[in-house]
Amino acid sequence: MGKYFGTDGFRGKANETLTAEKAFKVGRFLGWYYGQDHDDHRARIIIGKDTRRSSYMLEDALCAGLTSSGADAYLLHVTTTPSVSYCCRTDGFDCGIMISASHNPYYDNGIKIMRANGQKIEAEIEEKVEAYIDGEIPELPYAKEEAIGRTIDYSAGRNRYIGYLMTIPSKAFNGYRVGLDCANGASSMIAKSVFEALGAKTTVINNQPDGININDNCGSTHIEKLQELVRTKGLDVGFAYDGDADRCLAVDADGKVVNGDQIMYLCGKHMRENGQLDHDMIVTTVMTNLGFYKTCDANGLKYQQTAVGDKYVAENMMANGYVLGGEQSGHIIFGKYATTGDGILTSLMVMQTMLEKKMPLAMMADEMRIYPQVLKNIKVHSKEKTLANEKVKAAVKAAKEGLGNAGRILVRESGTEPKIRVMVEADTTQECEKWVDSVIDVIRAEGLALS
Repeated sequence: MGKYFGTDGFRGKANETLTAEKAFKVGRFLGWYYGQDHDDHRARIIIGKDTRRSSYMLEDALCAGLTSSGADAYLLHVTTTPSVSYCCRTDGFDCGIMISASHNPYYDNGIKIMRANGQKIEAEIEEKVEAYIDGEIPELPYAKEEAIGRTIDYSAGRNRYIGYLMTIPSKAFNGYRVGLDCANGASSMIAKSVFEALGAKTTVINNQPDGININDNCGSTHIEKLQELVRTKGLDVGFAYDGDADRCLAVDADGKVVNGDQIMYLCGKHMRENGQLDHDMIVTTVMTNLGFYKTCDANGLKYQQTAVGDKYVAENMMANGYVLGGEQSGHIIFGKYATTGDGILTSLMVMQTMLEKKMPLAMMADEMRIYPQVLKNIKVHSKEKTLANEKVKAAVKAAKEGLGNAGRILVRESGTEPKIRVMVEADTTQECEKWVDSVIDVIRAEGLALS
C-alpha cells in the first residue's frame, strides 16, 4: 500500500485527504508521464466520474493538470468504472481515470487510474505519482503554445459501451420481471436502458442522483430495499449495484441475497458445462466463503486465492489465462468480456445463466451452502507488531486447530486503516464468535489495541 493509493486507487474525504490540488498534481504527472511515449502526437487520457458532488470539482482539477502537461482529456462525464475500462482498451487511450469512491458515502471520493488495457495501473506508477504529489520529483515542464492540451467531449464512448453490453446475452429477457437498485450512482444512466433493450420488464429504484444521495441506504451495500421491492412486486430477480457500478449483488424471487461467491459458482459451473471456463478455474480472494470451496470441490471446479482486492484477482487472471474471478462483495470479472469488475455485465451473465439453464436463481444459488462468517476489526498501535506477536500467533494457531476442516480463520491487516481484521467461518455463528474473540482478547491482553 502506498501513502495515497490503496487497492482501489487514491481514496479519501473530498477536500481533506483528496483535494483539488492533489487531483491537479495527479493530472499533471499523468499528462507528462504518458506524453513521454509519443514523438508524433500528444497523450490521450479518458475520464469518467460518478454522481457525487465533488466529482465535478475533481474532474476540473484533473483536466487542468492533464492539459497543462500537454495531454488531451476525453470526458465520458457521469458513467461507470467499467465503461472507462472498456474505452481504454477499445479506443487506444494511454490511460483512463475514474473519479469515484465506489460504495463509500458521498463526502468521500477517489481517483482510480487504469492502463491502456483497462486494468488498474502498476504500483510503480502509483509510487511515482505519490512522489510528485509530495514534491519528491522536480517540477515538471508546462506545455506551451500549441502543445497545451484540450478537453474533448467523449459521451459517444459511453453510448458505445451501452451498445456493447446489449450484444453480450445470446437470449432476450422477454417475460422476465427484473428489479434494479442503481444506488443513485453511475448505473442510473445505463442499467435500465440495457435491460429494457433486451426485453425485460424493469422496475428501477434509487436512480435519481442529486450529488449527495449516492449509496445512501441503497445499492449493493444496503440491499434491503431491493429485497422488499422484489418480494412486494413479485419480481423474478433483482440486481443491486454500487456507486460506480463495478460490483453487483443479486436477489432471488424470494428476496434472498445471492452474493458474489454464489454468483461466481453458479456462473462458473454453467460456463464449465458449456466448455467456456478455461482450465476449469475460478480466481477468488482469501475472503471467499468456505462454502464456495467445498461446493467447488464437490463439483470438480478448481480455484485459486489472491489477496483481497479485485486488482489482484485481475492480475492473476491475466497472468494465467483464466476467464472468471471475483470477490464476495460482487466484484466479478468475466475475462472474455472485460478486464475489470463490471456490475451490469455481471447481472447480464446471471440472467443468461438463468435463461440457458431454465432455472430460477434460488435453485442454482442454493447448491452452495454459505457458512456463517464473523468478521471483527480491532484498532491497533502497530499492525506489523500485532501480527508478529508470539501470543497472537499462538492464539491463531489454536483457532485453526480447534476449527479443523469444519471452518477456517483469517487474520489480516487493513490496507488503509490502523486495524487488524479477524474473520472466522464455521458451522455456527456461536463457534465463529468464540474463535474471533479468542484472538481479539489476546490482542487486547498484550496491550496492542488502541482501545
